[in-house]
Order: sequence, then structure tokens, then C-alpha cells
Amino acid sequence: MARVLVIDDNAVNLDLMLYLLRSFGHQVDGCSDGISGLTSAQSNGYDIVLADILMPGIDGYEFALRFKRNPALQAIPLVAVTALAMPGDREQVTQAGFNGYITKPIEPRTFVLQVEAFLT
Repeated sequence: MARVLVIDDNAVNLDLMLYLLRSFGHQVDGCSDGISGLTSAQSNGYDIVLADILMPGIDGYEFALRFKRNPALQAIPLVAVTALAMPGDREQVTQAGFNGYITKPIEPRTFVLQVEAFLT
């Protein structure tokens, strides 16, 4: 069982990810924006953080830069969950500091296994 933080401004996507992760026994918290996500990440000791890219305020790229700049958070796997799947998007995601990404729309049958792969 892992402690997971999920950040997504789309309530339907956020609720789906939280539901799926909880159903597999993970402890999860959700945030609807990057600023509250950073605050939660800094104070709650997560094993992995999942973040959307396209969010208002600070987007996922800015979130990743701030997250990985914090020495206390650098070792935590950071995974983008995004609809961006065009050529060059993978490189932009990893250059921003993400350890990898999962594409949207989320596939409920494989989502948790994809997340757990980043924990090993």
C-alpha cells in the first residue's frame, strides 16, 4: 500500500483516480490545483505524486519544477497524468522533472498497475 497524492483540476478525473487507487488499498489524497498540491506534498510524506499538466494557475510543468527543486521531495516519483500525447510531449514532460507519464483518458483496468510500476 502506498501513500499517493493526485492533483487534477477536473473533478471527474480526480474522483476516478482517487476511487481506483483506494479500491486497490492505497491511501490517497486529492488536490484540484498545483499550489495546494505543493503544500500537501511538502507536509504529508507521499510515496508517489500524480499531476495533471493542463491546470489553471501553475500548470503541471511549473508544478514539476517547483516540486523537484525541493530537496525533501526530489526522490519522490512524480508522474504526469495527461492527455498530451503528441510528438515531443514525452520529452517536455521528462525535462520538466516528471519521472514518466500516464495518458488520458484513464483506462480503469490498467491505471493502478501503471501507477504501481513507478513504485518499484
